[in-house]
Amino acid sequence: MASFTTPDGVTLAYDDISPAGGAERSIVLLHGFTSNRNEGWRRTGWYGAFERRGIRVVALDQRGHGESEKLYEPEAYARARLAADVIALLDHLGLAHTDLFGYSMGTRTAMQVAIEAPERISNLILGGVGGKLLDTAERPAGNPMAEAMLADDPESIEQPMLRSFRQFADEQGEDRKALAAFVQAQNPPLDLEALRALPMPVLVIAGQRDQGAGDPEDLARLFPQGHGLSVAGCDHFSAIPHALTKAGVFDFLDGLLDDPFPDRL
Repeated sequence: MASFTTPDGVTLAYDDISPAGGAERSIVLLHGFTSNRNEGWRRTGWYGAFERRGIRVVALDQRGHGESEKLYEPEAYARARLAADVIALLDHLGLAHTDLFGYSMGTRTAMQVAIEAPERISNLILGGVGGKLLDTAERPAGNPMAEAMLADDPESIEQPMLRSFRQFADEQGEDRKALAAFVQAQNPPLDLEALRALPMPVLVIAGQRDQGAGDPEDLARLFPQGHGLSVAGCDHFSAIPHALTKAGVFDFLDGLLDDPFPDRL
C-alpha cells in the first residue's frame, strides 16, 4: 500500500500500478460510497483490464473509506475537499494530465475535479449515474443513509437500497461512524454551467436497471462532448464488474463512440 498526506493533513491510501514495459496513458479511479479501491476496482477486474490495455492505474481510497484516514466531522467530507485530495494526488505523482473514472459517489468527486482542473483531465468517465443526478427536487427531512450506517440492527432498515449499502459496509469492514459523517457533509449543488463548459470527452454509463441513476443520456446531454450508455440487464451494483461496462469504457477511451446528440446546442 502506498500513501500520501493531503495539504490539510489527511493520510490517504492508493495503488499506483504500471503495466510491464511502461504506459503511454494513465487513469485515476474513484470508488463509490461504502466501497474502497480493492473492492470497487481490483476485485471487479478493472486493474487487470487496464493493465492488459497498457494503461497505468491509480486508485484512491477516498477519505473515510478503505485504508485511508477516518474522520468524524461532516465538514471534513465536503466535495471540494474530496476533489482537492485527487488533485493533490496528481501533484504527488507528477501526473500533469490523466483520464478520470468515478463510480457512484466517486462521480461527484470526479466532476468537481474536472471543474477545478479541466486542463488535467483528458477523458472523464461517470459511472452509476444518470439524469437523476440533475434532480433538484427537495429531499425529505433527516438523513436516511446516515441513520442506516448508525443503526444497531441492519435488519431494522426498511428501505432495500439503504439496507444493501449498510450490508456492503459491514462486509467490507468499513468504519460506519465515518461513513455517517461522510453523508452528512453539506455541499452546494453541482455547478451546471461549469459542467456545460467542460472541454474533455465525457462518458456517462449506468446499468439499465439502476433505478437510482436514471437515463445516462439525460446527463450526457449536459456536456459538449457527452456520451451516454446503458448496460443491459444490470443494476447499480452489477454494472461495475460487467464485461459490457468494460467494453463501453474502452470503446470510449479508444474514440470509437459517435456523437449521439448531433443536434445538441
